[in-house]
Amino acid sequence: MLLALRLAVRNLIGAGLRTWLNALVLSFSFVVIIWLKGIMVGWDHQAKNDMTDYEIGGGQYWHHLYDPYDPLSLSDSHAPVPSHVKDEIQAGDMEPVLVVPGHIFPRGRMQSVVIKGINPAQTIWKLPTGELDADTDAIPAMIGAVMANGTRLGQGDRVMIRWRDTNGTFDAAQILITAVFSSNVPSAEAGQVYVPLERLRKMAVMHDQATILTFRDGRSQRPEIEGWILKTKAELTRQVDDMIKAKTVGQSIFYGVLLLLAMLAIFDTQVLSIFRRQKEIGTYIALGYTRKEVVGLFTVEGAMHAVLAAFVATLYGLPFLAWQAKAGWTIPMEASEFGMAMAQTLYPVYTVGLVVSTALLVTLATAVVSYVPSRRIARMNPTDALRGKLQ
Repeated sequence: MLLALRLAVRNLIGAGLRTWLNALVLSFSFVVIIWLKGIMVGWDHQAKNDMTDYEIGGGQYWHHLYDPYDPLSLSDSHAPVPSHVKDEIQAGDMEPVLVVPGHIFPRGRMQSVVIKGINPAQTIWKLPTGELDADTDAIPAMIGAVMANGTRLGQGDRVMIRWRDTNGTFDAAQILITAVFSSNVPSAEAGQVYVPLERLRKMAVMHDQATILTFRDGRSQRPEIEGWILKTKAELTRQVDDMIKAKTVGQSIFYGVLLLLAMLAIFDTQVLSIFRRQKEIGTYIALGYTRKEVVGLFTVEGAMHAVLAAFVATLYGLPFLAWQAKAGWTIPMEASEFGMAMAQTLYPVYTVGLVVSTALLVTLATAVVSYVPSRRIARMNPTDALRGKLQ
């Protein structure tokens, strides 16, 4: 095996420019695959971190009637906070959220919104809820950048809001926008108005009630609570995983095209090499090499292109990937239009497993493509090979 490696290196170096052109094409596949996969891994990390910081915390309990995709369920999806979690709430490790449907009237237009009551002193999310603790004659409220752009409302603006209390009575009041936040999580911003929890409980006549109980990350297991549905962090971020899987399948086609182009160059090189080196092959067999050993020699020689490609990829790919990890890739369209957690600039994340798996994939593909034309050697007659004639 060691002798085969030495001969393979010697033959590759002897091929000169052809070898380095193949290595350059193959190295491009290395760099592009690692970069694109790094983008997907970075998106996955960023999306889940943003959802944790601005919406789901470490997980949630939902009232059993609560359905965020069914506005008609919001009027009935509330219940008193269970007594055995109040110590956790008091310690700041769990925050109740009350959800009430409503409407706002920016510039004379009516728009449906979800009014969320939240504790201004909470520390689970990165939401600037401290701005809700304001001394004003109106109801202090906070909205996201997505909603601010859609309604043309900004910090300091006032707007009328209407809601229906637990008795079915409609009421209205003026809210003051005390803060506008940006989170990269459209579901935490679009159509959401945040007000102080106790203020909303008083407005809706829902004393000590909540729709969602969000707990801080830390516990590996949570107890079941009657009348509430436990939503783990994995369940709440499943949409991100599904989207990443769907995108990965699409990218795999692109990976396949890149590898196909690189493998075509390797295949042509191997066919040409076998055709031009018939006398050399015959000499190897005459010197006592078995046909399998000669096939193995040419297969190793072809697979060595992947090793050279990895070296070439390191020379120009490492600075490029490092720069991308720092500068990120800015999406050429508004990320909020995708309707899910996505930052405008994605920062690739490269793991050891990602680099190793890509290297193994490319090396294995190169070895297979090198072996296919090399099988013809096994059918060669040594005498004809020495004469330079194939069967």
